[in-house]
Amino acid sequence: MSNISPFLNSNLMVVGFFCWYEVFDSNIHVPYSSTEQQTVVLLPRSPSTSKKYLPIPVDSLEEEYRIRSADDGKLFREEYSSLPGGSTQGTCEEANKDENKEKNRYPNILPYDHSRVILTPIEGVPCSDYINASYIDGYTDKNKFIAAQGPKQDTVADFWRMIWEQKSATIVMLTNLKERKEDKCYQYWPDQGCWTYGNVRVAVEDFTALVDYTIRKFCVQYQASDGTKTPRLVTQLHFTSWPDFGVPFSPIGMLKFLKKVKQVNPSYAGPIVVHCSAGVGRTGTFIVIDAMIDMMYAEKKVDVFGFVSRIREQRSQLIQTDLQYSFVYQALLEYFLYGDTELDVSSLEGHLDKLHNTSAPLDRVGLEEEFKKLTNMRIMKENMRAGNLPANMKKNRVLQIIPYDFNRVILSMKRGQEFTDYINASFIDGYRQKDYFIATQGPLAHTVDDFWRMVWEWKCHSIVMLTELQERDQDKCLQYWPTEDSVTYGDFTVEIKGDMLCDAFSLRDLLLTYGPEKQTRLVRQFHFHGWPEIGIPTEGKGMIDIIAAVQKQQQQSGNHPIVVHCSAGAGRTGTFIALSNILERVKAEGLLDVFQTVKSLRMQRPHMVQTEQYDFCYKVVQDFVDIFSDYDFTLRLEDNCALFCYALLLNVTKRPHLSVIY
Repeated sequence: MSNISPFLNSNLMVVGFFCWYEVFDSNIHVPYSSTEQQTVVLLPRSPSTSKKYLPIPVDSLEEEYRIRSADDGKLFREEYSSLPGGSTQGTCEEANKDENKEKNRYPNILPYDHSRVILTPIEGVPCSDYINASYIDGYTDKNKFIAAQGPKQDTVADFWRMIWEQKSATIVMLTNLKERKEDKCYQYWPDQGCWTYGNVRVAVEDFTALVDYTIRKFCVQYQASDGTKTPRLVTQLHFTSWPDFGVPFSPIGMLKFLKKVKQVNPSYAGPIVVHCSAGVGRTGTFIVIDAMIDMMYAEKKVDVFGFVSRIREQRSQLIQTDLQYSFVYQALLEYFLYGDTELDVSSLEGHLDKLHNTSAPLDRVGLEEEFKKLTNMRIMKENMRAGNLPANMKKNRVLQIIPYDFNRVILSMKRGQEFTDYINASFIDGYRQKDYFIATQGPLAHTVDDFWRMVWEWKCHSIVMLTELQERDQDKCLQYWPTEDSVTYGDFTVEIKGDMLCDAFSLRDLLLTYGPEKQTRLVRQFHFHGWPEIGIPTEGKGMIDIIAAVQKQQQQSGNHPIVVHCSAGAGRTGTFIALSNILERVKAEGLLDVFQTVKSLRMQRPHMVQTEQYDFCYKVVQDFVDIFSDYDFTLRLEDNCALFCYALLLNVTKRPHLSVIY
């Protein structure tokens, strides 16, 4: 169970095969007839669906996943193709009525009559009780979910009527409005203010955008002829990181998203409405993961095959591809191996006491054991092709730290010069934005012009430097800025405009000029001092201060990527990025997850954050909480995070007592 390498290795083989095989997800469609309707591509099924698959004990899940993933996922494909496509007795007479055909986004994805959601008929409007939506059971709860297609422009009023009549308080959206320039779902909510859809008035109350999903809160009222009914709060959680093809790169974001859905949905509410575009592929994947995690807790086993077979009796084709089917197993294995590592800040001190408890050597939740799970992650060397090309090898400072191809920073190719698009740098996600950071090595003498080219081309305004030029009598980074006046690197001239020493870091203002076009940009460098190559800073306050200063600069300059580097661009660089994301979440939600934050970084660039640095992340968060325990006003994080962030960014010095309400 502690060794995750086989899991990651086999998973990559599965993903690689499906990229080659061009398997479509549930929301890909092709032109259909002359009415411009479109149909979901259905994969060919096995001629025999008689084979059954037994439930899997959770202790066997890792081994079963490895077996199914072998040979390019052959057994996953066999298991998936053995599923029944839908109900043998189910009819779709209502969906096929002439009055209802235009209400269906795809003519081959229709709700069964026996499980469809029935709206209250509108007097004088034939078939007004119809919507393309089906009740779906959870693990034990009957009709826990409503699986629906993404609303069309002429079905939005029906959609909101369904939300109101079913007393639903939560909408789970798993598609973007457009994908590959194709309409997947009509925007059924106002961006701001309020709008009326039929008899339902929807007003925007709150909006929070995070890296993997967006949360929107609506005040919803039904405007009946006999007076307006009591308004209700409806929360939409919109998962935005499901790619156009296939499945998310990692199940981490989806598991976080699922936990948030469970948290926000009130116990008294009606069914959770889940939709993608067709309401079967991504929708089914989400529902099955939810149910199987519940089954894990209750029975210590999972029955993916049995559960999918059962809910397909309620809506056909739930889970649309074998890639989505294997992703369910991947998410369940991720959850089983690592569990829920999220903490409330109020429980941080107790958690740290447990992690540092050396009197219980058999306790597997100690700091070393927690970090060991991260070191078991396999480095995907086969996905570092660009950095390992002979022409690019000399551009790498440390041969063990090379960017993955999928998220490497790509420069514009110099005319007539091959391989000039490469730099040892990786895009790294932030708390709220994808690709918010660029993690890179300290420039070498022959890569410094590429470094400035990267800063220019990606419109960076902030550089964070976490190494000294020399450490332990070894060169760790070329000085890529002038001590005075200016210096030119290739097409770029760098002029120093200001140099100021703060408590823990130097602040340098640099004017970057692109020679061919005579354009300029002000770039601010934050050079942190006191972080040895081996070891950690003596205290966390300096790190808190520099993170706050960088955030303030970003807000003023437009939130383009932040360049972060140490020498090799992994240990100290990863720690800074991890802490930036962790503290941002603490401010916004009062929650932290050091383990999953670091795990996510290591999936984006090898060797991010080392053992002692991992412990330092916890220490800095504790210092952050201690600093702000000095305020004398009460602040509710959920409602006033902007004020809280502002206080941090101003780095206020008078700190009366703060009590935080979650």
